[in-house]
Amino acid sequence: MTRRIFLSLAVALFGAAAIGAGAAMPASADQPFIVVQSTTSTQNSGLLDYLLPIFTKKTGIEVRVVAVGTGQAIKNAMNGDGDVLLVHAKPAEEKFVAAGHGVSRHDVMYNDFVIVGPSEDPAGIGGGHDAVAALQKIAESKSIFASRGDDSGTNKKEMRLWKAAGIDPMQASGTWYRETGSGMGATLNTAAGMNAYTLTDRATWISFNNKGNLKIQVEGDDQLFNQYGVILVNPKKHPNVKAKLGQAFIDWLLSPEGQTVIASYKMDGQQLFFPNAAPTS
Repeated sequence: MTRRIFLSLAVALFGAAAIGAGAAMPASADQPFIVVQSTTSTQNSGLLDYLLPIFTKKTGIEVRVVAVGTGQAIKNAMNGDGDVLLVHAKPAEEKFVAAGHGVSRHDVMYNDFVIVGPSEDPAGIGGGHDAVAALQKIAESKSIFASRGDDSGTNKKEMRLWKAAGIDPMQASGTWYRETGSGMGATLNTAAGMNAYTLTDRATWISFNNKGNLKIQVEGDDQLFNQYGVILVNPKKHPNVKAKLGQAFIDWLLSPEGQTVIASYKMDGQQLFFPNAAPTS
């Protein structure tokens, strides 16, 4: 798929939700822009709506975001359909760079995952701090669990936790284990409607308005750490990449100013992302 066709489809499919907040600023026909392949959590949490206009005002560079699951974002970037990758699945990101698709990977920010579930807590996991033990109890009790099932960073984390628990949830697919094939917001809506457990990043959970009967049941496990990384798509492999503009965006994200902007984004008094870029030399 060519870059032009892909971007046209992205606009048609995702509309305002998939085109980043930078597009909210009036853009002239000749305004420079970049395409960032990113995960739905950066969009659903409202971070990009907050952050991108600040970057655009400072640099004049418009940022157009395609917000999909991390797995799909990486595939899109591998096809050259984007200039920058901003996702949260470090092993997959490192593989992307090692294969020559990205120039280098940088930590940019983090938060954590939580397991949410019905207030009645049929699996008896409430108040726990062990995600693996919680999944074992969910499986043993055959309590409904809604999985994104979309190869996103969240789904990759979930599958690693199931593996650590010694459980193959796919054997229960369609029974107590339900795959939505959707983004985080849609999966949370499904979980709320089904009164099910699910794994979510905390930022999306905080910004999610349809919590229904769901509440955080498990949090604080080191295994629920959620690191985000940023990568410039390799212009040597994909000559259409706007390397200079893309690097300008990355440099800003990693700069003290960009890191301060990330830290200042809050909702209901809660900080959603915590910057942790390595100091530049």
